[in-house]
Amino acid sequence: MFTKKAKSPDRQYILEFERPLRELQRNLDELLERSQGAKIDISSEIHALEGKIANEEHRIFANLTTWQRVLIARHPSRPYAQDYIKNIFTDFQELHGDRRFGDDLAIMGGFADLDGEPVMVIGQRKGRSLEENIAYNFGCPYPEGYRKALRLMRLAEKFSLPIITFVDTPGAYPGIGSEERHVAEAIAFNLQEMGRLATPILSVIIGEGGSGGALGIAVSDRVFALENAYYSVISPEGCAAILWKDRKFAPGAAEALQLSPQNLLQFGIAEEIIPEPLGGAHRNPDFVFEATKETLLRHLKSLKKLSEKQLLEKRYQRFRSIGIFSETES
Repeated sequence: MFTKKAKSPDRQYILEFERPLRELQRNLDELLERSQGAKIDISSEIHALEGKIANEEHRIFANLTTWQRVLIARHPSRPYAQDYIKNIFTDFQELHGDRRFGDDLAIMGGFADLDGEPVMVIGQRKGRSLEENIAYNFGCPYPEGYRKALRLMRLAEKFSLPIITFVDTPGAYPGIGSEERHVAEAIAFNLQEMGRLATPILSVIIGEGGSGGALGIAVSDRVFALENAYYSVISPEGCAAILWKDRKFAPGAAEALQLSPQNLLQFGIAEEIIPEPLGGAHRNPDFVFEATKETLLRHLKSLKKLSEKQLLEKRYQRFRSIGIFSETES
């Protein structure tokens, strides 16, 4: 059993709407420091300030706007795919290369065990430092990254292993090299092939789920999203740049794109929202790892009961049912 308790706020990186908490926390730190050498009892003041911090946290995080959730999804201290793999799985053996061009480090994957169940796990990887982000291309895969992911998925199908993917990308890399090596074709081919892989596929949106860059590893039987993650056809900044010719309208674009987790459930895009501690996954990663593991195990158990024919038919119908359309006679 796990508890949804948040740890102390991350003090290295504070979002703009979190600044009132930073000031209160600074006051608490000063009070605690003074109390160590003081001969008078100031425990009541400390408790009062702690209560004020708890109330302020609830006021801020219980009423987040869609744009504020997007900012939390991008928090640099948020757990990344490599953190989920390390803390949820055992015996992870990373595999490299697409056998065509190279090894894109923005996508990692390999064999692993999920509570004794052999699986293939694949994730879009971001870095903690500038050097890591350059190596991982800031989480934006090249076409060879998607081809590597598909190679691993086919390997999983060969050995009848379930596939689990962790999605966290602003989008596929849009540069010249990426276009030269046909990133659109690589993503489109993944969509086609994932639709008919004869093995269970589960995807978790852990942060950013940007456009085809996310969908390229998320044509799955079950899709889950963390409480402060988003999954969209375009980033809010990209939408604002197209519609209003100015990225400053990104908060309004986030609302218009309906990026809240509840919308993912309502539109049938996600099967379940995985809860986060108050303030975001970075405040208590262990809670999120445990909640994610429980969700994966529960849904994997139900998917394994399906025959191959049932699995593929349900996957097909799942994506056919997304969206609203009408037909008229010409």
